[in-house]
Amino acid sequence: MGLRYRAENENLRSHINTLRAVIAGLFVVILVLWHGWEDAKKDARLFLPPDLRSGGMIHRDDPRPEHIYGFARYIFQLLNYWPRNGEEDYGLVLFKAQNYLTPACQDELRSDLEARAKRGELTDRKRAIHDVPGHTYEESSVEVKGNGVWIARIDFRIEEHVRGMPVKTVDIRYPIRVVAYDVSPEVNPFGLALDCFASPPERIEGSETSRPALPPIFKLGS
Repeated sequence: MGLRYRAENENLRSHINTLRAVIAGLFVVILVLWHGWEDAKKDARLFLPPDLRSGGMIHRDDPRPEHIYGFARYIFQLLNYWPRNGEEDYGLVLFKAQNYLTPACQDELRSDLEARAKRGELTDRKRAIHDVPGHTYEESSVEVKGNGVWIARIDFRIEEHVRGMPVKTVDIRYPIRVVAYDVSPEVNPFGLALDCFASPPERIEGSETSRPALPPIFKLGS
């Protein structure tokens, strides 16, 4: 009897040790899964079609041409809005838009700001740009270059005043280079950035200017 009980105790002890090992293994698996859950993205960037009446296929991190156009239009208008004095406003809008510009484009615009300031071109200058009437988004407005690069061609009307006097009204087509930009969604929820111009802007025939137009704030992008 004593030998039988001793053998049963040994079996129970061995079974308990096996269960402890299984529990320890499960605990390790739970820790790994928890760590993966914590590291997983809490936010997913989805680009929704502008018109959902007919439905649409939605892909994560896949901007459509209309999204590229809208993004480029919004940021470019922000950069060209100087409501009080270009000497101060230009620098302020560059700061506001810095997370939506590539480093090369930021450097280019800062150099342009310094050069214009030295020449006195920004003093008491107000600037705003608007859509050219009748010129809206079309499929041909955005060229898909691939590998996260797009060219958005947008028609804008530039209006400038100096000391209350109108000095420029001109319609220009801007070929704005847009690139995929992997930064924190907290500072750039679009995941896109402007990379200045893909080619020189072109004046739209039929537009008028009261004085010779100053060059646009962008130069050529890289």
